[in-house]
Amino acid sequence: MASKFTFKQFQALYPDDDACLLAIFKRKRGEDDACPACGVVSAKFHKIGGRRAYACQDCGHHYYPCVGTPFEHSSTPLTLWFHAMYLMTATRNGVSAKELQRQLGVTYKCAWRIGHQLRALMAERDKANNPEPLSGHVEADETYVGGRLRKFEGHGKGHYLKNKTTVFGMVQRGGDVRAMVVPDERRDTLLPIVKSNIVPGSTISTDTAATYATLPKNSYQHGTVNHNAKQWRSGDYCTNGIEGFWSHFKRGVVSTHVSISEKHMQK
Repeated sequence: MASKFTFKQFQALYPDDDACLLAIFKRKRGEDDACPACGVVSAKFHKIGGRRAYACQDCGHHYYPCVGTPFEHSSTPLTLWFHAMYLMTATRNGVSAKELQRQLGVTYKCAWRIGHQLRALMAERDKANNPEPLSGHVEADETYVGGRLRKFEGHGKGHYLKNKTTVFGMVQRGGDVRAMVVPDERRDTLLPIVKSNIVPGSTISTDTAATYATLPKNSYQHGTVNHNAKQWRSGDYCTNGIEGFWSHFKRGVVSTHVSISEKHMQK
């Protein structure tokens, strides 16, 4: 089992705002050790007191590491931002704004903003780190997230979906998961997503929904399982991986957030 990054280790690495700012400085600078103003190689920077900034020892140029980050216009201490990042990455089912409020000792408005900023940041990083489309054997499925309608709130076919959000997901066996909020489960909506996220020639497992019927015509090997007939596997074809992901996702929503609006569900 891989060693865990404990809260004690986190505190030792980031005991104060200066340590957090230095971490941001190093991450933004990367391997570049030249001053952006004077061009001196292996330039030395020292912290400016009372500011989230460093100054070049040779020319005095001020460098602000937080520019272009969620911390730029925030007066919240960096230690609280980093604590929130630790909580959101160390907790399996995510962290609600109320939990951030309790843990950080800030207002609900501040906790809500921190949570949403960090979720957007993680999504951008995930997209940047996984630019390649899925390949090999991919399982695809859609699910519906939301509350139940009361008996008097709707009638007719599909009325039970009125207050639900449609989410489409794909998981590469032995690889990554990609999920996104979509307006509906129609073929015209999902097929372009499949084409842009799965390499042609790949094998795709789905249920028997008519939405996926044209996958073979679009250069994919396609196999199905009939859940209505209680069929969960047909040879190598199944959707157990993506179904398991939906199960974890929904349990996380119910246990942590209770509910999520369609507007913020993608985060």
